[in-house]
Amino acid sequence: MSLTGVADIADSGLLCLTNTTSRVSGHAFYSSPLKFKNSDNSKVSSFSSAFVIATVPEYPKLGGHGLAFVLSPSKQLSGSPSQYLGLLNASENGNSANHIFAVEFDTVKDLELGDINDNHVGVNVNSMKSIASTPAAYFLENGTKEELIIKSGAKIQAWIDYDSAKNRLDVKLSLLSEKPRSSILSIDVNLSSILHDFMFVGFSASTGLLASSHYVLGWSFNMSGEAQSLSLSSLPSLPRPKQNLTVLIPCVTFAVVVVIMLIVFISFYLVRKLKESDIIEASELEIGPHRFSYQELKKATMGFRDKELLGFGGFGRVYKGTLQGTNTQVAVKRISHESKQGLREFMSEIASIGRLRHRNLVPLLGWCRCRGDLLIVYDYMPNGSLDKYLFDEPKRVLGWDERFKIIKGVASGLLYLHEEWEQTVIHRDIKAGNVLLDSELNGRLSDFGLAKLYEHGTNPTTTRVVGTLGYLAPELTKTGKPTIATDVFAFGAVLLEVACGRRPIEPKALPEELILVDWVWERWQSGAALEVVDPKLNGDFDELEAIVVIKLGLMCSNDAPDARPTMRQVVRYLEGEVALPEVVPSPGGYDSKKGHGSGGINTIRFEDFVHSYPNSPYLDVEDRDVDIEAGSTKHLDQPTAE
Repeated sequence: MSLTGVADIADSGLLCLTNTTSRVSGHAFYSSPLKFKNSDNSKVSSFSSAFVIATVPEYPKLGGHGLAFVLSPSKQLSGSPSQYLGLLNASENGNSANHIFAVEFDTVKDLELGDINDNHVGVNVNSMKSIASTPAAYFLENGTKEELIIKSGAKIQAWIDYDSAKNRLDVKLSLLSEKPRSSILSIDVNLSSILHDFMFVGFSASTGLLASSHYVLGWSFNMSGEAQSLSLSSLPSLPRPKQNLTVLIPCVTFAVVVVIMLIVFISFYLVRKLKESDIIEASELEIGPHRFSYQELKKATMGFRDKELLGFGGFGRVYKGTLQGTNTQVAVKRISHESKQGLREFMSEIASIGRLRHRNLVPLLGWCRCRGDLLIVYDYMPNGSLDKYLFDEPKRVLGWDERFKIIKGVASGLLYLHEEWEQTVIHRDIKAGNVLLDSELNGRLSDFGLAKLYEHGTNPTTTRVVGTLGYLAPELTKTGKPTIATDVFAFGAVLLEVACGRRPIEPKALPEELILVDWVWERWQSGAALEVVDPKLNGDFDELEAIVVIKLGLMCSNDAPDARPTMRQVVRYLEGEVALPEVVPSPGGYDSKKGHGSGGINTIRFEDFVHSYPNSPYLDVEDRDVDIEAGSTKHLDQPTAE
């Protein structure tokens, strides 16, 4: 063998082309040139080579740079290190006078040379820019393709076969001694114009800023048939990594730092565990729903990581979780409450709302309190929120039968809250975003973070305006007192949303269509009510049912609370038990040109409406909307009102 550069052969016979020195190259060629062309027709003869290589980087997983099997007219190469692998330099690269053929095993991605990645095999002709390349891999006997990492330090056997008759080059790799049936790289290339009559055969390698030791453990070459495969077990062993004091001292220093950090970590962990410990007060022992431990919910949500975040609901974030042991999927709302008085009030409401049971309500499964956090656990609704199926460009369009079933389900749930439970429950945030769909697309009311309870026949005392703009009954902005009639008003907006497939306020619409109720009422008066039905249905809907929904939506949206139907009347209308009134009274005051109308337009700035859409606990972070409640718009540059 003829060696140049830093190439060296160990006593064991191991050929080391490079070492851990940066920016060097090494070459090893068979001492005598071989005849590659037939003197009769100047066509290149077929050839075959098998060799075993290993690349051991100075720093694990950081290659530098690569090696190549080479056919060269000279064994004295003037190539540069780094990306040129000791073969060529910048001025020679791409010159047809080079007469260089190489198969490279590259561990650094060079964008200038068009490398596909930092772990590839490439075929080079007169240039370091490969004419063909592929990620390093090999095929098992059963045909399965396995990834192969060149810089892993593993012994890799390569076979390079050139068929002169077909002008076909095949490259095969393996971690075994047996030659695979399938090639990892196969390319048609005519080498007759590339190679001289006599060429030197060998290897070239280089390092860059980072270094690798490039080894050739064994090599066979044949001009008259297939090269002999090599037995990996009979080849020289790779040298063990060197150890010295320059490595030992940093290791000892590192160990001391690790011990100190471990002490700090344990202290931090103990303090955090103390903070995360569940707090149980005597008043909380009587709360009905199941109490979960904080650790149980933390594991269920994978540590409340962002990947499990479903979206934002009233007062907090909602995460998807899976309870260990039962594999039950749940939705966990994480609420931060610094006010102890507010937290106690909320706990009291959970104690009551946790007893609500209805097929059209999302059941509350349990809760947890840990220091400043309150965690509420609900059934997970796999189909998300209704608004995702109505607005913008939904992935799936709900059919009319599905929409009508959802409407009736939500109406039934709201009737239960208003009249059929032991206390009256005012939801205060009825909207499409708070209607979740179970696996059978049944509509279920969710998000009771704003709900208020009071005894039947009495009036609520709260005077704080909360809810979502676009669904607020006009009287709320005057009195601040929620009633069952304000819930009915919001339900009217949902009815029109479902029928029309539009939000209560649509800023991108034409001026006359900006406010949904205004537009629907104008179409109703013109005798063209069915024109407002969602065009995504393509006319496939029950006209009588659509008229019922639109008519009922207008009745529920009346400015006068006493003119709105009760939820019991709504359910009877939807079930067809009683007929709707022939005449629909004007919702009252809907005149966008005068700048006043329903839902508080005369008392809340119009810009508030333009910037408010239905907020859903299943919305992405970028899609969430404005809820005028404490703490729900901390990260939004949009107006709120209380």
